[in-house]
Amino acid sequence: MIMQYRTINVSASRCYNIHIGRGLLAGIGELVRPLLGHCRLAVLTDSNVDALYGNAMMQYLTSAGYDVCKYVIPAGEASKCAENLLAFLNFLAREQMTRSDAVIAFGGGVVGDLGGLSASLYLRGIKYIQVPTTLLAAVDSSVGGKTAIDIPAGKNLVGSFYQPSMVCCDTALMDTLPAEIYRDGCAEVIKYGMILDAALYDTLHTLPFDREAVVARCVEIKRDVVQQDEFDNGIRGLLNFGHTFGHAIEKLSNFGVSHGEAVAKGMVIAARIAPLCGLCNVADELSALLVEYGFDITCGYSAGEIYDALLSDKKRRGGNISVVLPRAVGDCVLHTIPVEELKELLHKVI
Repeated sequence: MIMQYRTINVSASRCYNIHIGRGLLAGIGELVRPLLGHCRLAVLTDSNVDALYGNAMMQYLTSAGYDVCKYVIPAGEASKCAENLLAFLNFLAREQMTRSDAVIAFGGGVVGDLGGLSASLYLRGIKYIQVPTTLLAAVDSSVGGKTAIDIPAGKNLVGSFYQPSMVCCDTALMDTLPAEIYRDGCAEVIKYGMILDAALYDTLHTLPFDREAVVARCVEIKRDVVQQDEFDNGIRGLLNFGHTFGHAIEKLSNFGVSHGEAVAKGMVIAARIAPLCGLCNVADELSALLVEYGFDITCGYSAGEIYDALLSDKKRRGGNISVVLPRAVGDCVLHTIPVEELKELLHKVI
């Protein structure tokens, strides 16, 4: 019997539930059966998660009567690549998975993105379930249907919008996260407060925060945004606060800088640009909170290097690029800037 949990419903091109609670993994079979019935399941996970929880996941699913196979990729951003995408698709084919079967993406953002994209492509689309194991994946990448892999030209440039059939978030899985991986997720949590919820932002000054409550609130915010703009043509762009510059930093570091660390640096850059565009100056306040959480907010790259890396960003439209800038804590706006003007702005803040 699974323990008490919260359920948040998402109404998008596919409607689904996000279950959040401590100890949910033990009841994964009970949660998926009403949704999937009796089918075969392919679990995609990474080497770190597999070592900790792989056997437990397989046991819970087989005990619930499921025929399960498992595919393990090396942990790390480098695994979110075309080679692993094709390798997993070939694995699904060798296992003779059908359209009535499903993928379970069991891991952090890399596994979730790769699993979701694979599910969207295999047999032109089969169901998949997100089981996030990191704070970052729980509050961000597991929700909303963005799936992607990286290519040498940039991060997330090959992907699809493909909603999961369910998200099962067991917050107890985060107990074993290394401090720096947990901190990565805190950058996304702070982002949610900055863009749309000043009250959430204020609670983050008290450490440690209530994990389940904060995860649920972040998921609610993302759910509300996705329901308004599933395919990222408007308000969903607010979720990219810090990401435009963060992705550039990730690319320049060859992904040696983690996603959360890069987003933290990117949020500071955006906050420093805001007053130069006639908006508010919250850079010092935001920087202080990020430092309190242990982030190194120094950029590490020159304005020219950041600018060059930005030129392949998905948010660029011709000679303009959309950047999320704060008007106040809890209130951000999409600001379109000519790329040449952005180059000048970067030289002023970096």
